[in-house]
Amino acid sequence: MTQLGTLYFFCGKMGAGKSTKAKQMAINKHAVHLSEDEWLSSLYPNQIETFEDYLKFSAQIKPLVKKHVQNILSIGTDVVMDFPANTQKQRKWFLDMVLDVNASHQLIYLNLNNQQCLRQIAQRRKEQPERAAFDTESMFIHVTNFFEAPEASEGLNILEFSGKE
Repeated sequence: MTQLGTLYFFCGKMGAGKSTKAKQMAINKHAVHLSEDEWLSSLYPNQIETFEDYLKFSAQIKPLVKKHVQNILSIGTDVVMDFPANTQKQRKWFLDMVLDVNASHQLIYLNLNNQQCLRQIAQRRKEQPERAAFDTESMFIHVTNFFEAPEASEGLNILEFSGKE
């Protein structure tokens, strides 16, 4: 019987450091790293200009990504997903994905406050000027309106980090 892989995924406001943490964790765990930003920019180049565009294209790739991740987990390889788990609905998608194949999971919750996130977004705009149009305070406020902190009642294995680590 093959040991199943573990799925690692992230919750945190825009600018909390989810992508940075995901890349590092994939290296540390020798895991497959999947980035929603990379999938979307490869499949839909220059087509995502609004938050609504993002929601539409993100929904389109979910069935393919789910099957792909389940196949990887089924052969015993860990997967680190840099896809948002910032709402109960998004987290349920991850949980259903692992429950369907009986794999384990870990939700990493980067619990940073708005000021910490906005500071990191400002820094990211300097380091990645191509993201400046999307990485704005108004976009942060818009996206944060949808954010729902994870709760124990969701049945998730949650590992929480505050901005002090």
